[in-house]
Amino acid sequence: METEPFEDLLAANRRYSYSAPRGFDGIAHAGVLMITCMDSRLQPLEMVGLLLGEAKFLRTPGARVTPDALAGCVLGVHLLRVNRILVVHHTKCAAATADNEGVRQRILEASGIDTGDFDFGTDPDQEGRLRADVAMLKEHPLLMGRAKIGGFIYDVSTGLLEQLA
Repeated sequence: METEPFEDLLAANRRYSYSAPRGFDGIAHAGVLMITCMDSRLQPLEMVGLLLGEAKFLRTPGARVTPDALAGCVLGVHLLRVNRILVVHHTKCAAATADNEGVRQRILEASGIDTGDFDFGTDPDQEGRLRADVAMLKEHPLLMGRAKIGGFIYDVSTGLLEQLA
């Protein structure tokens, strides 16, 4: 098995293992679940002033509420004491710069690979998509009335959150 491409990460993990937090129960002790983007500029715990063990985080391209993210919300609400769900989009998000066709074209130009009809879930109407995803969560029968749900935009230039939904 080839490990060289990952050796630096495995070495860092070995160092981390000496101080890794232990004894957590997996419950969201602040009752928070956040769906946010996979963008590496975002630090979800720090963004809302929480500590390890206080929240659950789901990351998707563009902070879209995908079927997997929805499943995480349902599990969080019913099994992990989640009572607040934040959907957090952010400024300067690549997933909000084009629709699926635009992203497919950019991939084709960058790599020569035709992605066919692959659905990337991208949408240039970021605010509209955020509001639609929040509405879907609020109306979902397995979540309705069980958690407060809000939609936010995080400004990567200022570090501030603004609630939009």
